[in-house]
Amino acid sequence: MSRLKDKVALITGASSGIGRATALLFAAEGAKLVVGARRQAELDTLVAEIAAAGGDAVALAGDVRSEDYAQALVALAATRFGRLDIAFNNAGTLGEKGPSTGVSASGWDDALAINLTGAFFGAKHQIAQMLKTGGGSVIFTSTFVGYTTAFPGLAAYAASKSGLIGLTQALAAEFGPQGIRVNAVLPGAVETEMYREANDTPEAQSFITGLHALKRVARPEELARSVLYLASDDSSFVSGTAHLVDGGLSITRT
Repeated sequence: MSRLKDKVALITGASSGIGRATALLFAAEGAKLVVGARRQAELDTLVAEIAAAGGDAVALAGDVRSEDYAQALVALAATRFGRLDIAFNNAGTLGEKGPSTGVSASGWDDALAINLTGAFFGAKHQIAQMLKTGGGSVIFTSTFVGYTTAFPGLAAYAASKSGLIGLTQALAAEFGPQGIRVNAVLPGAVETEMYREANDTPEAQSFITGLHALKRVARPEELARSVLYLASDDSSFVSGTAHLVDGGLSITRT
């Protein structure tokens, strides 16, 4: 298992869920890692787990809403490992829920700042670093919500995550000639903290499960394998895509 041998990868939102699972998989596939999230203790645990398995990772906690943090993560990759080949901009929030007529200005702004603007800040500095060494792969975590399927009460989430698909396409077109591939992964429901917070009753979880053609939700490790595909040379001719990994949810809701 060495699809990422000698590669350097940066992952945000790495303290739990899809980000954590992807960090562990990337390390097992030979990548050196810079991992970021808000929670330093969880990042330290992740780095220790990677090191115990023979991998190499370094962590930096911070807020993806800050461009300075995006720049610091890239600088850490460059100083610690000398390059950056892969970036997985995964940090996100469900944001303020409820009828759109009641969404606060701060709730709207926060969802866009974390899900969309933070991802742009990340890509801006990641791509600048990748161009120094001849290319790379940038991946965003979007969602099926607002792309193939709409749910009431999630306007800020849907808008910010749909915006990531436009950003994916714009960056793929702009930097493809210079060897930069850019893609978005679009999960269905995944067994994460965010999923449990959004669906906090057995009835809600049963409803969400039933929407998927596979009649279950995904494990974070299943999404990690799709991210690995987009990060590795297995997808060397794939760029600008909205890569659905939704257990058939989109075909049951359209």
